[in-house]
Amino acid sequence: MSVLRSVPISAVCLLYAAMLHAAPASDPSPPISASSRSLASSPLQAAIQRVWQVSPEVQASRADRDAARARARAAAQPLYNPSITLDAENADVNRRTAGISLPLDLSGKRRARASQGDAQLRAAEATYDVRRRDVAARWLKAWSTAALATQQSALGERRLALMKRFDDLAAQRLKVGDISSPERDLAGLALGEAQVQQATLAANEAAARAALQAVSGDQLTTLPPLPDSLSPAADSMTPIPVDELPELRQARGRQASAEAGVQVARRARIPDPTLSLTGGQVRSGPRTDQVIGVSVSIPLPVLNTGRAEVDAALAEADAAAADVRSRQFVLRAGLQETQARYTALRGAAEAFRGGRAAAFEDRTALLEKLWRAGEISTSDYLVQLKQSLDTALSGLALESQAWQAWFDYLTAAGRLTDWVDGRIQDASP
Repeated sequence: MSVLRSVPISAVCLLYAAMLHAAPASDPSPPISASSRSLASSPLQAAIQRVWQVSPEVQASRADRDAARARARAAAQPLYNPSITLDAENADVNRRTAGISLPLDLSGKRRARASQGDAQLRAAEATYDVRRRDVAARWLKAWSTAALATQQSALGERRLALMKRFDDLAAQRLKVGDISSPERDLAGLALGEAQVQQATLAANEAAARAALQAVSGDQLTTLPPLPDSLSPAADSMTPIPVDELPELRQARGRQASAEAGVQVARRARIPDPTLSLTGGQVRSGPRTDQVIGVSVSIPLPVLNTGRAEVDAALAEADAAAADVRSRQFVLRAGLQETQARYTALRGAAEAFRGGRAAAFEDRTALLEKLWRAGEISTSDYLVQLKQSLDTALSGLALESQAWQAWFDYLTAAGRLTDWVDGRIQDASP
């Protein structure tokens, strides 16, 4: 038998009128830009900046970027250093000579290495941007989860207080004979269930805070709550082109590095000549002659032609090009998926706010009034109160899911860092 069929008609009418009076006429959330500014505020910016500073992942990526920058400088340096040779000989002929030699980079090895170093640096910089963005996204999602757990725990405390009050009232009404002993026991059972559920909510809050601490590295005593307004609309910002996303810049940098590696391998096959200049004197008896000599030596690529290295570099370049195309497919699909998911969740959260299900406080007060007046039974009161509490908790979870979907959408659109820095309005159409 349904709950409403067990309630008198007068109670149903009174409850319906109260819910209509409590229901908002329209979405009470402020404009989208105000919501965006409320989250992208200085406390949030400071928190994420602190996370970026202390995150080992960001530190490691920053060190990799610095190493790539140093390797790029090294690759742009001359390939060879000169060599000095000193020669002395005492025999029938006394010889004293000094020589200098230098291999000549006539095949463009230095230019090829410099191009590869620049490409690797671009890939490392894109990797650093991706790592910073991913850390910020994980922190924001962990923060919203922890904020949701805090709100749910607070609502659970409200439920526990209601159950304690209901248990005390049931004990009083039992003494005067207004309710039966089984109904009094039902109130006690409801209180015990509320205590168990509150322990579960407290455990969930502790787990959410631990997950947040795992990202940020520090324990926040007070969490900034999620704003009372809904998350921004999907059309409040314009995604950047897929080709400009940091993941694709990273993949293109690796592709450019692999293509430059082909040129490096090809240039390495070409032997470089070594130019030597020698000067000194030769003494034979009473005669002393000044000598000067020039020599050129060229290695012969006979035993190792370097063809295998070129083939390997070509294969790596093909793999890098295929990875770029694959990432393009994945990024485009991810953007469409996150946008559709966010639109659905935000629409559901907006509908929840605009409906009668959000009027939790008014509904609980009315239910207690009806129970005190004897209009509804104890079991009906508990069933409807539980439904109201479960709906309120589901509403909080829905709005938190909408915020997390917003973070995913910003990440897929390449606008998360802009939104954190408060530049999302500049990207709006």
